[in-house]
Amino acid sequence: MIYYVNNTPQEAAEIRTVAEVMTDLQLAGKRGLAVAVNDTVVAQPEWASYTLQSNDRVTIIRATQGG
Repeated sequence: MIYYVNNTPQEAAEIRTVAEVMTDLQLAGKRGLAVAVNDTVVAQPEWASYTLQSNDRVTIIRATQGG
């Protein structure tokens, strides 16, 4: 299965959840992250159950502060 994270292709042998993708990217447990799949925001409590489909586009945004 191929999916895209911030426009970069990723390949997985099996179906992945958003939580598994975040773990793969070493982002699990980090604060200030927002995830959208195909331009639809996925709330953090849904990450473990939200299953990606082939060719899904995952966008990960990290909140920053400053002025």
